Amino acid sequence: MKALVTGAAGFIGSHLTELLLEQGFHVRAFVRYNSRDSWGWLERIEGDVEIFRGDIRDYDSVREAVSHVDVIFHLAALISIPYSYRTPQGYIKTNVEGTNNILDAALRSNRIVKFVHISTSEVYGTAKYTPIDENHPYNPQSPYAATKAAADMLSLSYYRSFDLPVTVVRPFNTFGPRQSLRAVIPTIISQFIVNEGQITIGNTTTKRDFLYVKDTARGILKVGLADNTTGEVVNIGTGKSFSIADVISIIEEISGIPARVEVDRSRFRPEKSEVYVLECDNLKAKKLTGWEPVYDLKSGLLETFRWFKENIGHYKNFGKHNI
Repeated sequence: MKALVTGAAGFIGSHLTELLLEQGFHVRAFVRYNSRDSWGWLERIEGDVEIFRGDIRDYDSVREAVSHVDVIFHLAALISIPYSYRTPQGYIKTNVEGTNNILDAALRSNRIVKFVHISTSEVYGTAKYTPIDENHPYNPQSPYAATKAAADMLSLSYYRSFDLPVTVVRPFNTFGPRQSLRAVIPTIISQFIVNEGQITIGNTTTKRDFLYVKDTARGILKVGLADNTTGEVVNIGTGKSFSIADVISIIEEISGIPARVEVDRSRFRPEKSEVYVLECDNLKAKKLTGWEPVYDLKSGLLETFRWFKENIGHYKNFGKHNI
């Protein structure tokens, strides 16, 4: 089968591309066009990948990218929550209009056997109950989360209106190698490595269900391609939540470096936008497909710490005053 992966050059997208290649798929990787011809993290993985340069916001390039593929994994999105406060319209154009572009192109191809749309647990907002199952109400609390919720609904509408075989896979908080230093776990790990345990961080009391990226990629593939998940929303997560303070303590143990934590309130989200608890109910994924995570938080953090220790130099602006 030939698979198109949008957002393939990014964190989760590159890991999914790697897994698809291992599973024998022919992969067309949709990479945002840039004058440097950079392929992001795809430049560091092995395998025969077809690189397609375009822009998810441009219908012409999207329509061309979809031609002669059987399966679409749609991950392309703007994801930074703090940046979404500054440029909400950019998130609408990429996350909503971009999703509509690829849905429409997929529908017109008459060849797609599965369209796998990647959601986010942020659409739930602060949990009204835990663990959070797929019936939990939507309560997006940031422009990013609102645009992802809209993209989810749009994707499901194409299944209900046009019979496009859509599955929405909703990972909880993914972490691991290749993640942006803006994300909370790489922010903490990089400061352990570069600042020798001097950690400047935002809110340490919020709790998240942290899912190691290899489990996320496996979940996207297994849940996304299962016959009995068409038209469904399926959560993938560990079923356990940890505070940011807990994460710091585990990394302190792994690294052997004592942590000196300074809480910086300028890094807090606006009060009504903060999501305090996210914890996954993954029973639906287990029941429908048998998927469950292999890594717990500590084993995932151990691999992640080792990777960042070896690769921190590949990131721009990783010095002491820039993290």
